[in-house]
Amino acid sequence: MTAAPALVPGRVDGDTRQGRRAWTVTALLVVLMMVNFADKSVLGLAADEIRADLHLSATSFGLANSAFFLLFSVAAILVGMAADRVSPKLLLLGMAVLWSVAQVPAAIGGGLTVLVASRVFLGAAEGPAFPVAQQATLAWFPNDRRNLPGALITVGITLGVIVSAPTLSWVIQHHGWRTALWVLAVVGVVWAAAWAVFGADSPRADTATVDGAAPRVPYRRIFATRTWIGTTIAYFTSYWTVALMLVWLPSYLRNALGYSTGTAGTLVVAPWVVGAVVLFGQVWLTGRLMRRGAGTRTARGRVGAWTLVVGAASLLAVPSAGGVLARTVLISIGLGFSGAYATVAATTVAEISPPGRGGGALGLMNAVVTVAGLLAPAAVGALVDAQGDAGYQHAVLLSGGLVALGAVAAFALIDPGRDAARLRR
Repeated sequence: MTAAPALVPGRVDGDTRQGRRAWTVTALLVVLMMVNFADKSVLGLAADEIRADLHLSATSFGLANSAFFLLFSVAAILVGMAADRVSPKLLLLGMAVLWSVAQVPAAIGGGLTVLVASRVFLGAAEGPAFPVAQQATLAWFPNDRRNLPGALITVGITLGVIVSAPTLSWVIQHHGWRTALWVLAVVGVVWAAAWAVFGADSPRADTATVDGAAPRVPYRRIFATRTWIGTTIAYFTSYWTVALMLVWLPSYLRNALGYSTGTAGTLVVAPWVVGAVVLFGQVWLTGRLMRRGAGTRTARGRVGAWTLVVGAASLLAVPSAGGVLARTVLISIGLGFSGAYATVAATTVAEISPPGRGGGALGLMNAVVTVAGLLAPAAVGALVDAQGDAGYQHAVLLSGGLVALGAVAAFALIDPGRDAARLRR
């Protein structure tokens, strides 16, 4: 097997052709994340239609969405570690084909059992996508140039929702939710074909892996660092809000705030747009601080922590805000800032990861983090069944409290420069 490129210092080759290839790979992986999150968001967009069609309670619907994450984390660990040894290009190609196939059973027909089984399979296929896509992209760039490509991969999530929300909502309203699954299956196959032709692994060699010049650092040392622990906690709370946006935000807008289905299908993109603006603002600020000599404890750790602070404060203020417009604005700001942490998390863990350990370090972090996706939909569904529309407000308060804890962990624990130096001793 071919050793995968490691996340090691070095610059993209000055050759123009290689530079173009690096950005071609990045662009394709941005599209991959768009497809990935369109797949995740489709059930949330069709929540009312699916519940009516399959006669589901809010709790049952929440559990069906949670099923997506049942094998998501396990797959993220296994494939993330495999990405340190196997070509990321081949791994991503296989995942894209599998998740297109996973859409087919529920698209053909069947009830709750078929829907749950297809979502479990889809989650297993998509679980490793974000960490492997980040590794495959960041491997082309040195540490001081990773913020932008890392942010672009993350913004693919936002673009996926922005493009898919109105498009899939229209398909669902006019042709049914099962047709929307067929559309996503076809799009996945088209991306896989493009990746097979134009995708590529970074040519930068990992000498520590290839010729055995240096021993590999055990994964347990990476996972024991304060930076990995703090980043994982902070990202977990951020991902909780992402799961909330994907599964329950359309229903929240319709049922708790009283928007029509069409208006909710448009407004659902607002937090993602806010998140994209925050993401690029973070990239600009982090790059500016690093160019001025600031350490990554400040440039990544503190900047990321403050985005969580703003998100938590906005979410906690939602239930007490007067009027639908004020609540809509606060929920958009709160979810947007809270959900924009992924790039900080990926670049921070990539920075501390020794050669040949980037995939595993990112994969396990993603596995732990996405447990939030398993818990959040079911928890919110239970709140809605128990409390009606008031359950949505309590779900927002719960999310704000969790994000506040994530901010505390980020401030207290993250120092990439310190932990990277310790791991290389």
